[in-house]
Parts: sequence; C-alpha cells; structure tokens
Amino acid sequence: MFGGTGLMGPFVVRELDRLGHEITVCHRGEHEPGLPPTVRHVHGDLASFGDRVDGLRGLRPHVVLDMLAFTRADAARIGAFAGVAHRAVVASSCDVYRAYGRLWRTEPGPPDPVPLTEDSPLRERVIDEGYDKVGVEEALRRLDLPTTVLRLPAVHGPGDYQHRLWSHLKRMDDGRAAILLDEQLAGWRWTRGYAEDVAHAIVLAVTDPGSAGRTYNVGADPVPTEAEWVAAIAEAAGWEGEVVTAPSKTLPEYLREDAFDLRQQYVLDSSRIRRQLGYEEVVDPIVALRRTVEWERANPPGPEHPHPTRVDRFDYAAENAALEAAGA
Repeated sequence: MFGGTGLMGPFVVRELDRLGHEITVCHRGEHEPGLPPTVRHVHGDLASFGDRVDGLRGLRPHVVLDMLAFTRADAARIGAFAGVAHRAVVASSCDVYRAYGRLWRTEPGPPDPVPLTEDSPLRERVIDEGYDKVGVEEALRRLDLPTTVLRLPAVHGPGDYQHRLWSHLKRMDDGRAAILLDEQLAGWRWTRGYAEDVAHAIVLAVTDPGSAGRTYNVGADPVPTEAEWVAAIAEAAGWEGEVVTAPSKTLPEYLREDAFDLRQQYVLDSSRIRRQLGYEEVVDPIVALRRTVEWERANPPGPEHPHPTRVDRFDYAAENAALEAAGA
C-alpha cells in the first residue's frame, strides 16, 4: 500500500488488518498513526521508489493499493507490479469529470447533467500539471495489470488537512447568531464522504476480485444542499443560530462564490459500488460530523494555512453589515 498514514489510510489499514490480511505500508515516515503491530512499514520518499521496487516486488503482493497517484507518471509505480500482483486499486477523484471544469469555468459549455455516473464526460484540460487524475486514469488503462479506479468525493474527518468544516465551525464557536451564505451557493450540492466510510469503500475494492478493471464513484447519498450541510454541522456542533442567504454583491469578498459557475451541480451517482460491491456507509452521518467537529476544535488551522478559511480573513463587521442589509 502506497500511503496509508493520512486522512483515510489508517482506517483502510485497520479494517484490512481486522479481516486478517497481511499489509505492507510504504510511506515517508513523517506520520506514524497507531496502526496494528502486524503491519510492515517501508519508509522512503516515492521519488526514490526505483531503489526499493525489487524488494517490494519480492513481497509478491496479491493487491497493490496506491493512495498517492497524482500525475500520469505515477501510474508507472503501479505498473511495476505487473506480472507479480494479481491486480491494483488506485484512489482517483471525482474532479476528473468535465463538470468540474464547468464548475471552475475552465471548460466552456452548459452544465453537465447530474448525477454524474462513471460514464459521464471527463475533463479535457489539465488544471495543474502537478495534479492530473485524468492523466493517471488514462495511464492506468494502458497497464498490463487489472486496476480498480475509485473516484473519491470531498472527504472530511479527523485529520482533514483542508479543514473543510472550519470556516462554518469557527463562526459557530465564536457565537455568531447567523452564518451568511451566497444565495447562489445555498442550493448547490457537492458530494462528500466521511473518511471512515470512504475507507470502507476502498477496502471493499481491495478485497473483492470482482472489482478488477472497474471504475466506481464513491460518496454519501443523499447529497445535501450547502445550506443543509451547514445545518448538519450546526447540529453536530450544538449551534442554534440561523443560516442567512444574500446576493453575492452584498457580501464581503471572501464570501462571494462568483468565481464558480454554481449552475453546475456536483452530485455523484454512487449506485454502481453499492450494487456491485455492497457498499454502504458504516458511520452514522451525525456521528461522523461530531467526530470531525471535535478534531477541528482540537486542531485549528494555523496562520500558514493557505485556505481562505483562515481566521484572520474573517471580517465580522462586514458580515454584520451584510446581515443587516439582508434583514437578519
């Protein structure tokens, strides 16, 4: 297994261990979560993978799981096990779809229909040369090794380095009476998943030979609107304020969502993995959010965090003025 110490990896490792599988985890050694003592660790940067490939091939793994394939070139790491492993499982992303480009306005055209199935059109333009899941998937299809591709959603949970809940939770914990949402955003839907649930989907793909060569969307169902998502966070956090929507032009700049074309909903159809592999969530949604809230409160993002949810970006005076203009 490449990766295994980040957001989802420890859940994957622990579940596989409970099922009695022998596991070797290749990682840099920067994080050492509490994994079972039976797990074998191989430390090293993936840039030096070639120095260790013979030893790893010598383990003759039945399945190779790669959580860290970000560029087309990374597919060669999986391909190195052709003729040794029976198959591979690779974590991709739901951002491979053309709809993602429509959302970000990088690909012209009207919104694609949702829910997005595994056969929906893929992006044609590379947004970031250092992150190209479309290229990864294209390269995997050329390998002489049956590979399962899992298109993962926006994942939250303990250890979420993107702090996806923080901007809302910070306002709640600061005692704000209301949270402002751009009215374009309030009814928008984006498929998410809790880390342990997504890890369970990965385990099913690893342990079911019938998944070989297939592609699966992974994500929670049903998919809430953004306003419903904030309300769920509020329930988990014990916040009793209200969500107020307002036109983009009346909001502080950091709350405006006009960089996106929110006519493009981003709802995944996860029925294939549910039907074929028997996937279903293993953690109650409100319990999942409570665990995430607890972790966020204990691990707030530092001032170096690049996400616009940084605390020093909040302007409550401007938000108050916008709330007053909205009649809240």
